[in-house]
Amino acid sequence: MQINTSADKFEMVAKTYFGLEKVLARELINLGAADVEVLNRAVRFKGDQLMLYRSNYCLRTALRILKPVLKARILNEKELYDAVREIKWSKLLKKDGTLAIDAMVKSKYFNNSLFIAQKAKDAIVDQYRDTYGIRPSVNKDNPDLLINVHLTERDLTVSLDSSGESLHKRGYRVENGDAPLSEVLAAGMILLSGWSGNKPFYDLMCGSGTLPIEAALIAHKVPGGYYRKNFGFERWLDFRTDMFNKIKQEYKPQFNPIYVIHGMDISHEAIISSRRNAQQAGLSEYIRFSVCDLFKTIKSSEEGIIIINPPYGERIKQEDMYTFYKKIGDALKNNYQGYDAWILSSNKEALKYVGLHADKNITLYNGQLECRYSHFKLYAGSHKTKYLRNKA
Repeated sequence: MQINTSADKFEMVAKTYFGLEKVLARELINLGAADVEVLNRAVRFKGDQLMLYRSNYCLRTALRILKPVLKARILNEKELYDAVREIKWSKLLKKDGTLAIDAMVKSKYFNNSLFIAQKAKDAIVDQYRDTYGIRPSVNKDNPDLLINVHLTERDLTVSLDSSGESLHKRGYRVENGDAPLSEVLAAGMILLSGWSGNKPFYDLMCGSGTLPIEAALIAHKVPGGYYRKNFGFERWLDFRTDMFNKIKQEYKPQFNPIYVIHGMDISHEAIISSRRNAQQAGLSEYIRFSVCDLFKTIKSSEEGIIIINPPYGERIKQEDMYTFYKKIGDALKNNYQGYDAWILSSNKEALKYVGLHADKNITLYNGQLECRYSHFKLYAGSHKTKYLRNKA
């Protein structure tokens, strides 16, 4: 059994969506994280307390940052109880504090995550009862300490969740459209495309504006957690306000003139929602929202990037999805020659009707839906003609 008591560099795990692991790893390396290792839906890394604050505040593609405090191999529920009870919880949670347990179990030996969470909770509160004669209370909505218990077969990891609410909850969204895109997924899609404010950006079906707003955050170097009112680590006993303020000073937004970011949608209501969200984020002057029919839009420059998250046919119905996707492809190749286009969809059959050659396909998940994120280079003329011209 290993209990982490290091006051210097320690291990952390950043959780993310499937397909964004390498993007998150690059973000962490750029922030100065050490020993970065890509896992499944997560990235393991090392850093100090400043790095823990920095990763929560700055990362765009992380859902939460966990700090493991215990790793053990257990054979039964009693060994789990004993292992959790060995942690010196009084150094992590005040006597009258509140806690919550989030358990995830992937094991043929243990199959009830609620029971595992209950045993872990019992170990903690029993330690306080026997030592101080009082028991901390449970607060599932807003605890002082959120504890993550992960059990894979017989391998137990107990971590402190330093984020609190999921990091996709940026703090700027005041309006939701139909089937809104996660902020973390939107940021990941933009980073995967390679866009950084160096050319015009278009979302031709912007819904409540998540993609254009996340693009503006990236272009102006606004940290992912800039608008958040709080993080889980701010309620830890070792929280250092001076350290966190240092991070905020170090990573201030840089509002500079950039290429125009366009958010378009055929729905007036969607554009109203987009504008309200952008206003909440203080980004209204950097994003041009307009009510437009995708099939009638035209480019305003010779090159740019388009990212579209069209209806899939599951949550938002279309009478004929194949015809709809064909019309998307026709509009892109006729109206946006010279651009790069990316389309996210779980409807892989419908994607075939776009009628364009995808030179890159990436698997991502939008909620529970497995999606294909496809890149199309919109050449002026045919792909073959462009190839022959380059060869000459």
